[in-house]
Amino acid sequence: MRASRLLSILILLQLRQRLTAEELAEEFEVSVRTIYRDIDALSAAGVPVYGDRGPGGGFQLLDGYRTKLTGLDASEAEAMLLIGLPGEAQAMGLGDAATRARNKLLAALPKAGSEEANRIAGRFHLDSRDWYRAARPTPFLSRVARAVLDRSLLTMTYDSWKARADWRVEPLGLVLKAGQWYLVGRGHGKIRIFNISDIQSLELLDEEFERPGDFDLAAWWQTEQARFETELFSEIATLRLSPLGLKRLAALSPRGAAAARSAQIGHDGWALAEIAIENSDHGAREILMIGAEMVILSPANFRDRVHALAAGIAALNKGAIG
Repeated sequence: MRASRLLSILILLQLRQRLTAEELAEEFEVSVRTIYRDIDALSAAGVPVYGDRGPGGGFQLLDGYRTKLTGLDASEAEAMLLIGLPGEAQAMGLGDAATRARNKLLAALPKAGSEEANRIAGRFHLDSRDWYRAARPTPFLSRVARAVLDRSLLTMTYDSWKARADWRVEPLGLVLKAGQWYLVGRGHGKIRIFNISDIQSLELLDEEFERPGDFDLAAWWQTEQARFETELFSEIATLRLSPLGLKRLAALSPRGAAAARSAQIGHDGWALAEIAIENSDHGAREILMIGAEMVILSPANFRDRVHALAAGIAALNKGAIG
């Protein structure tokens, strides 16, 4: 533990130029006295670190000194791909490792390269959360991530939209989509998708499984997502839309955007578009967001459901006093 902290102190001094004992103590959650002992240990090991007292003082390395001790430990190597996702790395229990890995990566670069990397990082931010939605709690995420990394079998109670059931799962990977974490795992002889937020209880078993050597998580997810959407949105609705209605259709969903791109614009400015819907009820509740900027041409049951919902809303709100 101390050796890791000493290396981390050395790398931070290289990256930040000057740090006080209080700042280092807060960074590593140790006492200021411990930091002074660590600095003495670095000096005794031949590291040219020196300190200035008083306002503006602190510890720093001799100008031009750079360490080459930047190898990654196992946890840091695991966290490398999460360097740009600090919130997600923390949720998976890899936050500190991701920070250390980032610092080691920057320390391994020449000074100009390190400054350029920090400059770029300060100008781009990746936010994986969906708009206007609070993330659902994922209390088992860090343990699931550990099972994925260690190839450990797990048992869990899972509450799906069908029913609550007990599962024995081989965890193959984790996917973050629109702010939601999903476990891809083999259970009951089939590779399936589990929403981490719907896990009610979980236990890691002291038993490893053999991960399929040819399994490609990204490719499998892309194929499965396409299959799921094709099966789920199996009906086609034909709409006639005003120019404003076409804009609203494009903003409705990825399916709406695709429908808007392929729409045929008439001489009067109105467009003819086809959009895939799940069923008449779900599609009606979705399409009402376009408002009175559309005419539904087909199918008839979809048109009737939209009419019924709109009539119900109008009747309920007629003469209502706010």
